Amino acid sequence: MARLGDICIFQSGGTPSKNEPAYFDGNIPWISTVALNGGIIGSNDAITRITEKAIAESAAKIVPAESIMVGTRVGIGKVAINAVPMSTSQDIISLVGIDETIWSKKYLCQFIASKNEYLNSQARGATIKGIKIEVLSELELPNISLSEQQQVSKVLDVVSKAISLRKQQLAKLEELVKARFVEMFGELTQNSMNWKFTFLSELCDVRDGTHDSPKYCSDGYPLLTSKNFTNGVVDFSGAKYISKEDFDAINQRSKVDVGDIVMPMIGTIGHPVLINTNVPFAIKNVALIKFLPNGISNVFIREILDSSYFRKVVQEKNRGNTQKFIALGDIRELMIPLVPIAQQDIFSDFVGAVNFKRLTIQRGLDKLEMLKRTLMQEYFE
Repeated sequence: MARLGDICIFQSGGTPSKNEPAYFDGNIPWISTVALNGGIIGSNDAITRITEKAIAESAAKIVPAESIMVGTRVGIGKVAINAVPMSTSQDIISLVGIDETIWSKKYLCQFIASKNEYLNSQARGATIKGIKIEVLSELELPNISLSEQQQVSKVLDVVSKAISLRKQQLAKLEELVKARFVEMFGELTQNSMNWKFTFLSELCDVRDGTHDSPKYCSDGYPLLTSKNFTNGVVDFSGAKYISKEDFDAINQRSKVDVGDIVMPMIGTIGHPVLINTNVPFAIKNVALIKFLPNGISNVFIREILDSSYFRKVVQEKNRGNTQKFIALGDIRELMIPLVPIAQQDIFSDFVGAVNFKRLTIQRGLDKLEMLKRTLMQEYFE
């Protein structure tokens, strides 16, 4: 095994003072961890451009081209290789002086990315957590030949490209649904089809989860918050558990059933999830929308809550200063177009067909991501 600290030199970054105009509008690309995409980055990825004066008088430094950049704060473990000389924020450590006759930089990037979970576990700090250079330095690399490294990278690249393709397919299906919605119902922000509108509360039962903080248990019933409703599905990972007594008390007013919509309303607002699981759980600090039999389509409402129309409402109604927040009353007063149920059903059938394709692609994506994790464990642990 070889220590990462033995094969490179670590170079820290810095941020020039914004109070000095002469430090900016230069020719040197300057990036933050946002630019670290796991691949190659160039001038177009720069957040801003700084001057030679900034390099001379501040903590900012020039990072030579073809260096490995690693996020150590606010994006810990993110990596990239810079195609051109550039400068970085203090949240990035650059690995320079690597002997390319011994080490493949792409392989090293993949190795560091495979340690993401470990690196994040080592983060320390009261407000913004970060890792020290020593944590990176002590990482142990498999001491294999350059040709073996290149073969490992080639295999992982094939899997990564397949993963990227599946994600692109899912994104296109999402765009297809949104395009179909606009085609059928128009742009709601302009009401281009002259629908009559009414409050969401006139069509659905709009509630929210508990605001209490029950005692957590090692076993019991999941209590889910906004972080468990992020990618259009219910994610039970990281859930905390409550007793049956607390579960029953919460569900007296906030019981979640199949066909309901649950939506975060604090922090990241929106991302509504149409519930399709029978696994019992309770909710905290999220909106709950329940539907009457033979009433408005839950698929139709879910799409509205995931539209630019709703995002515009959120911007207008945001009641939070440091953290975004939309009140339950504002959700109840969301204006919904009175579209004939027959048209809603046509749209729901279309979404159902798209979701069938989406499920097939998602299953393939899950297998590929599992394969990648398995390969990285085999190669790097």
